[in-house]
Amino acid sequence: MTDCKKTHSHHDLHAACCGHDGIDKGRRMTLDMLAGGGLAALMGSLTGGFPMPAMAQEDDVVRIGYLPITDATPLLVAHAKGFYADEGLEAERPTLIRGWSPLIESFVAGKFNLVHFLKPIPVWMRYNNDFPVKVMSWAHTNGSALVVGRHTDIADFAGLGGKQVAVPFWYSMHNIVLQYALRANGIKAVIKPQGEPLAADECNLQVLPPPEMPPALAAKKIDAYIVAEPFNALGELKAGARMLRFTGDIWKNHPCCVVCMNEQVTTAKPEWTQKVMNAVVRASVYASQNKEEVAELLSKDGEGYLPAPAAVVKRAMTLYSGHQEYIDTGAIVNEGEYRNGRIDFQPWPYPSATKLIVEEMNRTVVSGDTTFLEGLDADFVVNDLVDYTYVKAALEKYPEWKNDPSVATGGDPFSREEVLKL
Repeated sequence: MTDCKKTHSHHDLHAACCGHDGIDKGRRMTLDMLAGGGLAALMGSLTGGFPMPAMAQEDDVVRIGYLPITDATPLLVAHAKGFYADEGLEAERPTLIRGWSPLIESFVAGKFNLVHFLKPIPVWMRYNNDFPVKVMSWAHTNGSALVVGRHTDIADFAGLGGKQVAVPFWYSMHNIVLQYALRANGIKAVIKPQGEPLAADECNLQVLPPPEMPPALAAKKIDAYIVAEPFNALGELKAGARMLRFTGDIWKNHPCCVVCMNEQVTTAKPEWTQKVMNAVVRASVYASQNKEEVAELLSKDGEGYLPAPAAVVKRAMTLYSGHQEYIDTGAIVNEGEYRNGRIDFQPWPYPSATKLIVEEMNRTVVSGDTTFLEGLDADFVVNDLVDYTYVKAALEKYPEWKNDPSVATGGDPFSREEVLKL
C-alpha cells in the first residue's frame, strides 16, 4: 500500500488504535522517564524514597487498568460476563490506558489493584525498583507477532538489517524474542537516535506504545513492529502491514502479559485476592472456549473495551491454523509441532518460562540501567516473583483449563520444558 489515505486516513487509524483515554502532553516527561527505566525516580517523587508504604485500600472494589490489546482479555471478560460479581465483588469498568509507562505509573500510584503487564516488566519493577509487585497468573499465551511494512523488501529476520523496528517496551517478551531471532540471523540490535546511519547488520530499536505502531508504519516512520494483538491484525487490514512471523511460532506457547497485583494487598486481603483470581481464571477458560464470541464482545462493535472493530479482533483471535498465506510466506513454520493458536488463554504461570525470561533478559539490549540483572538468580526469581497459591486454587475450581492447547500434556500439567527455535 503506497498511500494509506486511500483506504484509511491517519487520523482515523490513530483513533481506531488509541481510543479515548486522554493521555495529555503534560505528562510526556514522566512517561519518557518511565520508558527509559526511571521508575525509581518516579516512585521517589511519589513516596519520598524506598520502600513504598503500604497502600491503603479503603474498600474492596476491583479497579482494573489495561492496554487496548487482547492480552487483557481475562480481566475484561471477567467484568463483561459478571464473574467478579459472581464472586461477590464490586468491580469498576476497566480503565483503558494507551501505553505501558502510564499503566505502570498508575499501578505504582495505587490507582489500580489489578493489571496486566508484559512478563519482564514485573521483573524490572521488583528487582530494579523494589516495588512489591507479584505475578498472579498468565493473562494469555502467544498472541503477538512481527509485522513489516509492505513498502519494505523485508523477507526474513536477516532483512531487518539497516531497518527501524518498534517494540512496545524495553522490558518485553517482544524485545526478547525479536533479539533472539536477530542474533540467530547475524543482526545486531542497536538503540540509536532516529536518522543516525545504520550499518547493514544493525537493526535500530525504539519504543512505541502499541496504539502508535500502525500509524507509524503507515506513515513509513518505521519499517516493522512487534507487538500484541489486535495491532498486528489492524496493521494487516488498515496500515499496509505484512505478517513476517508469529512469536508463538518461535517460542511455543510463550507468556506475553501476566496478571499482576501489589503484594501488600494480596497479603492483607487473601480472601479478596482468591475471589479475584477465581474470576480471572474462569474468564480465561471462557475465552479459550469461545474466542469468536469474546472477540465480538470486546470489540468496539460489542461492549467497546477495545477500540478496534469486531473484524479486526476476530482476525487477531482466530485467523491462524491452516491459513495458507501465513504458511506460504513463512509466518508459520512450526504449527505441525507446536499445535497452538494465534492467541490462547491459559493462566498457569509455568516456572520454566519465568526462568527463561530472566536468563534472556541478560542477553537483551535495552535502554537504561541494567545492573540489577547482574547476579539476579533465575531460580530465586521463579519462587519470589510469582504467587502460585491463588491461581492454583482457582484452577482446581475450573479444571477445564487443561483443555487449552497451550497446556502441557503427557504428565504433570503444571510443569513443562520451554521450546524456543526459528
